[in-house]
Amino acid sequence: MLSKTVLATINEQINKELYSAYLYLSMSMWCETQQLVGIAHWMKAQFIEEQNHALKFAEYVNDHDETVVLEAIAKPPAVFTSALDVFELTLAHEKTVTASLKALYALALKESDVATQTLLTWFITEQIEEEKTATLIRDRIKSLSNSQGMLFMYDGHLEERKASLSVG
Repeated sequence: MLSKTVLATINEQINKELYSAYLYLSMSMWCETQQLVGIAHWMKAQFIEEQNHALKFAEYVNDHDETVVLEAIAKPPAVFTSALDVFELTLAHEKTVTASLKALYALALKESDVATQTLLTWFITEQIEEEKTATLIRDRIKSLSNSQGMLFMYDGHLEERKASLSVG
């Protein structure tokens, strides 16, 4: 059984994960309009990954015979100024998600909820990778900011990302 505070906070995290998916879908759609098909593809894979994160939390709640409460998802921005802007926002957003997960971990620790701590260890480890990847792509795009041709070449590289549909 999950405590009421842990349950409420996990339900909030599900909403945050779904917002993340929504944000990355919005970024993907904008990138397509800019002919940045590689970045658009990368963002679609990110969209799927964030949905899987929400589902992993939801299944965890259900596994504890508790109720998942879905709230409205906030509207993400629809227009961005550049590919660099997209990845600056991606990195900032991932850092916000990391902070949220760490706060949830601290709550689980305070409540001696070892099972939730174990789940969150997986998520926090995943976030380290998310921030690292977003930083790398942002920095590469920043270095190419004076060459549209090089940006399009790098964009093609991002099309290679595979999207995983598993929630494991």
